[in-house]
Amino acid sequence: MRFNVSKFFLLIFFCLIISVEAHAQDSNTKQKAVLVTGASSGIGLKITEVLSSKGYFVYAGARKQADLDRLNAMDNVKSVKLDVNKWDEINAAVKTIESEGRGLYGLVNNAGVAILAPLIEVEEDELDYIFNVNIYGPYRITKAFAPLIIESKGRIATISSISGILSGSFFGPYSMSKHAMEAFTDALAAEMQKFDVHVSAIEPGNYNSKISETFYNRLMSQNMNFENSRYKEEWEGLMTGFSPDRSQYKDPDEVAEAVEKALFSDNPKRRYMVVPREEEGRWTITQIMREMVQLNENQAYKYDRETLIKILDQVLEEAE
Repeated sequence: MRFNVSKFFLLIFFCLIISVEAHAQDSNTKQKAVLVTGASSGIGLKITEVLSSKGYFVYAGARKQADLDRLNAMDNVKSVKLDVNKWDEINAAVKTIESEGRGLYGLVNNAGVAILAPLIEVEEDELDYIFNVNIYGPYRITKAFAPLIIESKGRIATISSISGILSGSFFGPYSMSKHAMEAFTDALAAEMQKFDVHVSAIEPGNYNSKISETFYNRLMSQNMNFENSRYKEEWEGLMTGFSPDRSQYKDPDEVAEAVEKALFSDNPKRRYMVVPREEEGRWTITQIMREMVQLNENQAYKYDRETLIKILDQVLEEAE
């Protein structure tokens, strides 16, 4: 029996092709992993539920053991003890995820708190509290996990708010923190572009969450007394109609869907405003346009209406 050298090498060649194709297919279908901070309730929990149900693996950050145990019971979820204010827990979470061997494709900066107070009366430690979670939190988490995200050429999504565009009486501390996240997103997006990492902001409106309950409990624990406030009537009016229960609002399924698009769509957007009511979207877009008009009215090279419309058309074309 003669040995056919050419057929032998041809067989080896086809085996190599099949092996390469199989490896490529395995890489494309490999379960992508996402870290979600503040995953114990509200928007973070909904994001965890939606992504895990669709086959993605979710590292769910939480602080309390009961929440960690509950998250661990879910399919495609591993809970991670993670307080965004504590570097020791952040560094430990990085080591945990590295040791799992899945890598990290997506990061969702969701953990957040709310403080309502007039700016001329709010205590500095209250500002420290909200800024530490809402601004320094995403900064710390993103900095710590950036190497893993860069390695996977992944995505980063930060939960901002329509309060990152809007503001008003008593909303100063909260909206300041969310305005900061708008700038954080734009700067980070420019800096991560060289690594093929896309960055998005999600701007939800009023959805069901635990954020009001957290604010209310903190307010009550401090035995707040409004008798000496210059805004006594406003405080009383606010608290009379205030309820920490947000169950009257829609569940944040639409927010979770926007996060999925930001993380996994072929053409992710920089911003995803998600609102349960048309009027919330109108308030937000109107405010953006109002600011544009205010800026234009007070500058040396003021544009006329026709030029403004041309600029708008150009921006709309860029968004397509």
